[in-house]
Amino acid sequence: MSNSSPTAARLSTLDRGLPVWIGLAMILGLGIGRLMPGLGDVLESFTIGGISVPIAAGLLLMMYPVLAKVRYDRLDTVTRDRKLLIASLALNWLVGPAFMFALAWLFLPDHPEFRTGLIIIGLARCIAMVVIWNDLALGDREATAVLVALNSLFQVVAFAGLGWFYLDLLPTWLGLSATGLDVSPAAIALNVLVFLGVPLAAGYLTRRVGERRRGRDWYENRFLPRIGPFALYGLLFTVVILTALQGEAITSQPLDVARIAIPLLAYFSLMWAGSFVLGHALGLNYPRTTALAFTAAGNNFELAIAVSIATFGVSSGQALAGVVGPLIEVPVLVGLVYVSLWARRFFTDSSTATSVAVPVTSKDSS
Repeated sequence: MSNSSPTAARLSTLDRGLPVWIGLAMILGLGIGRLMPGLGDVLESFTIGGISVPIAAGLLLMMYPVLAKVRYDRLDTVTRDRKLLIASLALNWLVGPAFMFALAWLFLPDHPEFRTGLIIIGLARCIAMVVIWNDLALGDREATAVLVALNSLFQVVAFAGLGWFYLDLLPTWLGLSATGLDVSPAAIALNVLVFLGVPLAAGYLTRRVGERRRGRDWYENRFLPRIGPFALYGLLFTVVILTALQGEAITSQPLDVARIAIPLLAYFSLMWAGSFVLGHALGLNYPRTTALAFTAAGNNFELAIAVSIATFGVSSGQALAGVVGPLIEVPVLVGLVYVSLWARRFFTDSSTATSVAVPVTSKDSS
């Protein structure tokens, strides 16, 4: 393949077709959900501690290969980057929830269920799919691992309190209608443990044992390319399950889905763009700016869906908004991967990425 296109040259053939695979997975999921209207109830019956087993399986399969690529011996270089850490915390826990609250009330003042669902999405900061988007955009894997871990910690201690603030206290102060949200910190901790703790531990142990027994060269150039494609398989499986979960509701309520989609489009696009510009303004290099932008724009949809279903029911408007969330997030952030790769030209140090030696999903990029 010609090296004339920096973007194309760094993506594998499998990765370059990602928008097509995502679209086909959504169509398949919607078709399954439409033809089998009871499938959502069946899928919801496979839960452990409020966590959907099919969704968990897809996400764990998706996250493990990427977290196995992280160079854990380099994490100290990220923790010393105060600008990156402070910017990420501010974007995720101050700007993101407030921005989603404003969009929800601006676009859905007459739909309290959908509005509440969007606010819950804004409160659930990303700890899962962001690793895929960052890797595809050639971002800093180590920085993403640290930022995701930081988000996870804050998610456990802050989610319930922020839910009370944005759904109850702040609307009351502003003279708006309030909605209660009763969510257990223990349930959030379990969510974080399953969706981050398990694949993170597996990735760390795989690298540690693999390098010790076979050496880094074998691990980087033989083992990682073999497991890489499973990240995409897990992503596509998850998309199919999510669309099938509410396939009937999505296809039978297109206007409601469109109303939910508009603020979500604005949120994901503007959060990513603002964070990317901020990273550049702070003097971060391209890999870390990319990590900052995707961790700020992405959301923990698995937590948002679980909380919405547990609190309001599987057939509620809040649950519908929760499912629509990733259906908008996935194609938007896939598109922003290509925007990010195009924007590398504006960074004089874009070639300094230290974590892109192994392509995301294939053995080579030809």
